[in-house]
Amino acid sequence: MGWPYLGETLKLYTENPNSFFSNRQKRYGDIFKTHILGCPCVMISSPEAAKIVLVSKAHLFKPTYPPSKEKMIGPEALFFHQGAYHSKLKKLVQASFLPNALKGAVSQIENIVLDFLPTWENNSINTLVEMKKYAFDVAIISAFGDKKELEVEGIKHLYQCLEKGYNSMPLNFPGTPFHKSMKLLNGTLRKLIAKRKENNNIDGGLLGVLLKSREQETSSNYELSDSQIADNIIGVIFAAHDTTASVLTWVLKYLHDNQHLLEAVTKEQEGVRQSLIEANRGLTWEDTRNMPLTSRVIQETLRTASILSFTFREAVHDVEFEGYLIPKGWKVLPLFRSIHHCAEFFPQPEKFDPSRFEVPPRPNTYMPFGNGVHSCPGSELAKLEMLIFVHHLTTTYRWKATGDEDGIQYGPFPVPKHGFPIMVHP
Repeated sequence: MGWPYLGETLKLYTENPNSFFSNRQKRYGDIFKTHILGCPCVMISSPEAAKIVLVSKAHLFKPTYPPSKEKMIGPEALFFHQGAYHSKLKKLVQASFLPNALKGAVSQIENIVLDFLPTWENNSINTLVEMKKYAFDVAIISAFGDKKELEVEGIKHLYQCLEKGYNSMPLNFPGTPFHKSMKLLNGTLRKLIAKRKENNNIDGGLLGVLLKSREQETSSNYELSDSQIADNIIGVIFAAHDTTASVLTWVLKYLHDNQHLLEAVTKEQEGVRQSLIEANRGLTWEDTRNMPLTSRVIQETLRTASILSFTFREAVHDVEFEGYLIPKGWKVLPLFRSIHHCAEFFPQPEKFDPSRFEVPPRPNTYMPFGNGVHSCPGSELAKLEMLIFVHHLTTTYRWKATGDEDGIQYGPFPVPKHGFPIMVHP
């Protein structure tokens, strides 16, 4: 169980997670205990066990997160709940990320890319930093729609202050910048909610969906309060930002390191571009469904990089599990990374090979967006913004790594060393 209180947290967050998990798996098997982030934990690394925790017996394992994350996002956010409130919210959030809703967002996301990419031309950039800007702009559009409201600019600025605090040490005491930013962010969001209601103009993004649901709701039991709406908007921005930026950074790294794949993806995207030129139009949802190789590159990136190494669940009471007793309150962590890097399910797991997705993977062996009722509702949006970005990048630019260090850094998500600095040219 490691050191008192610290447990094995430092080891997990400073060494390659593949080594951390596989060393313990070899010693103890597919289910073992440890102590992470101040909590006793059970780690599980078989697809069958992951399915039990996330799907078939999900009611025995509630979603849980470190307290700092809950404080930052807000306790009413979708992630922290089970039961009727969670079901209602998940339906509403998913409604704004279903293909029908996303079809209308394709041109908005494409406009962000077209404004954004020229700033890279003939420049040396830090890929991760730039991808965070892009993913954040897409997250803002998905949360608020394409409206130019003053409050949205304020929310952008405040969220960036908050993120700095969250990624260091979020000291939520009166007087600290973190506490001040949190109060201001919540206040600004509430102002925006009040303004939209006052002007009877509630359309636009997830905020519009949540406000509409309140207008249509007849049962007061399920009427969403302003604070519930605010927490869920912050939650969606948070979930859509860092993870997508990290995956896109890896996409560029893998294409850079596998020139034959870059050429093949470019050829596929040139074909799409040719049809757009002939029809004199921009990208559509249907075009993004016609990028099989690029989609497989993204799938393989999600597997190889495994940005989310695991997810947190908590035993709601003592649970008998595969011959072991998991005490109530212990965290249970399905290890996505271990499953994604298991040679039994993915031969030569360290090799970057998109062709492995020409056939569907075995059930419960590929879970980049989680599984079950708490799987990521924004997975289609994440894939869409990656496809649009790769389309315009590969058909317009080339990039070369400028750092001489190859490697991975962990904090909190695994990313290429120093954020993968590159030089970009037409």
